[in-house]
Amino acid sequence: MSSLPTNAASVIRTPLDAFIIQFAARFGEKSKEVERFLKFAVVGVIGAVVDFGTLFILQATILPPTSAFFVVSATTLAFVAAIISNFTWNRLWTYPDSRSRSVRRQLAQFTFISVVGWLGRTIWITASYLWLGALLMPVLLPEIRLLRPDYVPSATAEAKLGTIAAQVVGVIVVMFWNFFANRYWTYNDVQ
Repeated sequence: MSSLPTNAASVIRTPLDAFIIQFAARFGEKSKEVERFLKFAVVGVIGAVVDFGTLFILQATILPPTSAFFVVSATTLAFVAAIISNFTWNRLWTYPDSRSRSVRRQLAQFTFISVVGWLGRTIWITASYLWLGALLMPVLLPEIRLLRPDYVPSATAEAKLGTIAAQVVGVIVVMFWNFFANRYWTYNDVQ
């Protein structure tokens, strides 16, 4: 019976690896950083699906956006689910060569950086979801009515739309913060 290789890089492979490595090779000396950023971005997309999916399910079921508390609760739970997914994938796939620190320490650093991003994102979402929903609903209403001709938007529908729109902006800004902060602190032991 053979044991698993000690190099984690030889364990985790995805269908995207060949494309990412080939594309990153075009950047010469910076190819490894480009490869890491692209993998980080893919992990971020997976995390965004987890984040938005969890948010959508929570707002459609137990935490409708009827108060700022419910909005903060739903976005926070969605964020925690995304952190767990992102840390796992980044540790195993994006930075498999980063092992000079324990998994606990890296998780603590990753979580700290993510919490800073979450705090900024949550302040932004809480401050903007109502006015964004009110701004975007009239713009999107004609397209919505193509699918549902009798649709009449409610305050809750506007709040949901505003939450999603604010979260899109927040996710993009936080992705850059998370990549650079994690690369130069959590995973600074890789070449």
